[in-house]
Amino acid sequence: MSTLHPYPRLLADIGGTNARFALETAPGIIEDIDVLPCNDYPTLADAMRAYLQRADTHSVSHAAIGIANPVTGDFVQMTNHHWAFSIEATRQELGFATLLVLNDFTALALALPHLPASELVQVGGGELRHGAKALIGAGTGLGVSGLLPHGGSWVAIAGEGGHVSFAPVNDEEAAILHYAQGRLGQHVSCERFLSGPGLELIHDALAVADGEAAGQLSAAQISERGLSGRDARCEKVLAHFCAMLGTAAGNLALTLGAVGGVYIGGGIVPRFGDMFARSAFRERFEAKGRFRDYLAAVPVYVIHSAYPALTGVQAALADHLGDHHA
Repeated sequence: MSTLHPYPRLLADIGGTNARFALETAPGIIEDIDVLPCNDYPTLADAMRAYLQRADTHSVSHAAIGIANPVTGDFVQMTNHHWAFSIEATRQELGFATLLVLNDFTALALALPHLPASELVQVGGGELRHGAKALIGAGTGLGVSGLLPHGGSWVAIAGEGGHVSFAPVNDEEAAILHYAQGRLGQHVSCERFLSGPGLELIHDALAVADGEAAGQLSAAQISERGLSGRDARCEKVLAHFCAMLGTAAGNLALTLGAVGGVYIGGGIVPRFGDMFARSAFRERFEAKGRFRDYLAAVPVYVIHSAYPALTGVQAALADHLGDHHA
């Protein structure tokens, strides 16, 4: 197949903040990883060209990208960034024979069977069983996917579960939701809280409830102050975030029947370290009444891989090109 589908191949994982690029130089060999800030480039094609120039390669025929957005046709308009493009026009502009575009969490789901145990940190639950795997992860937005066993292989779900309606569990969360509805309207998605901007929104709700102004701190400042233990309100923000994520992850596990584990991706939770394991996440994950015992058996893993979605993008491209050995 390598003579029909030559290397290197361009791989990319495009988030709302950063674009991660790499070259697959041989089957399964991913090298030359580079991260470019999305805001530095007017278009996706500009960012791809810049990476290829920096990697000093001009011989790419096949490319695949995972992107933080629904991919429902040729035209892609990013939800959390201004890039908008035609897949076919971009393929032609860059001279590729193949440009495969899939949702970034679909790509990350495809990577789950390939992640080494050393890059996964288990947070509660029992032994891993064969069955559906759930995936949820907070970054610039909230990604949701799953992996379903199909014969001897897997099928990834391309969904937008981050945009389901947020449901409060207690009076404090109801008050936070009420504040958010005043700013955003009646529908407030889980992503509005379970994301970088979500940390800021939760902080704003708590500050305003205390008679202070909104917009005081960035997500990075909230995380740093909360983890250091020197800011009680920021600690409370992180506590709310982890608890809310527990409820959302438990909902997803029930929906998919995810006895094969729940995986936490995205850039936020891995930075929380031991605090996440000590938080109310696991308690809220299991707090589903008659199905508490069902969920208590389901293991949860925090993904600590540096660039896991690139592995999924590589697998998707190999499958698309018929490289079934890759």
